[in-house]
Amino acid sequence: MTTTATAADATKNPFTLVYAGAITKNEPGKVNIHPVGYKLNGLDIVANIYTPANYDPQQQYPAVVVAHPNGGVKEQVAGLYAQLLAEQGFITITADAAYQGGSAGLPRSTDKPQFRVEDIHGMADFISRFAGVDASRLGLLGICAGGGYSLTAAKTDKRFKSVATISMFNSGRVRRDGLAGSQVATIQQRLKQATDARIQEVAGGEVLYAGDADLSDAQIAALPFALYRQGYEYYWRTHAHPGSTFKYTMSSLMDLMRWDATDQISLIDQPLLMIAGSAADTLYMTEDAFAKATGAKNKELFKIDGATHIETYWVPKYVDAAMGKLTPFYTKTL
Repeated sequence: MTTTATAADATKNPFTLVYAGAITKNEPGKVNIHPVGYKLNGLDIVANIYTPANYDPQQQYPAVVVAHPNGGVKEQVAGLYAQLLAEQGFITITADAAYQGGSAGLPRSTDKPQFRVEDIHGMADFISRFAGVDASRLGLLGICAGGGYSLTAAKTDKRFKSVATISMFNSGRVRRDGLAGSQVATIQQRLKQATDARIQEVAGGEVLYAGDADLSDAQIAALPFALYRQGYEYYWRTHAHPGSTFKYTMSSLMDLMRWDATDQISLIDQPLLMIAGSAADTLYMTEDAFAKATGAKNKELFKIDGATHIETYWVPKYVDAAMGKLTPFYTKTL
């Protein structure tokens, strides 16, 4: 088995899905995909719902809400796991975050924790009313930053009977301290930049962005962390999607840098499964959150042997390992 990602082309899939094994057409008796739209706080949100094989709207199914990574869209890794869970009998939903992807909201690529958490509540609102969903059996899966936001959502949203994360990324901690604490010395300087960006934004000036760069292969190879090297390859090369971008408004940092996924995490009393690669440079975030989640009724930390952060998004053997934990977890808890 190769661990080199093969390029997917969003234009070649009628649903613009870019993951391996993606649905290309809806067929009777198989897992189907349903593009949907709904309003959330006045904004138009786009989402995909996946229904299991032989789906019957008169029956009752457990459902799982899937939250995508930072800069990601529903057609990438979130869609992969949503489709795989639908193959196991769950109805699943994954939506583009407000201000991102195909969803509405200005300025574009605003990335504020309160919006990302509200996106998760909004997916729960919509899927709970979808034909065939047993709203009393609703689970939550968050991937990368979606994992950090899922932890926050589950603290207070008790519609979620269980919560799982894959390669959880604590956006606030990383935007504040840098990955592995690499930017602690510049926190105040970056807060000043974010504040100045907001001043400029509200005055009608140019919206400033952070995080966006179309790097050369050589520049990608020189990045200091595997997360960023492999992330650029995934998002800009092999699994690129026109709605997906690394950039976010500089002013978002005012909200991100004062937020932390582990604040009040003991409010999570639902079953908790946290999955991360043993070789991931983000593993410390999952381990830290897991230790602090003292209120979870039962919890498990599962490390995928040899996997890095991004490899849990697409490498078949690592995805299979994650699904090998997710399926029995949701089957038991939902």
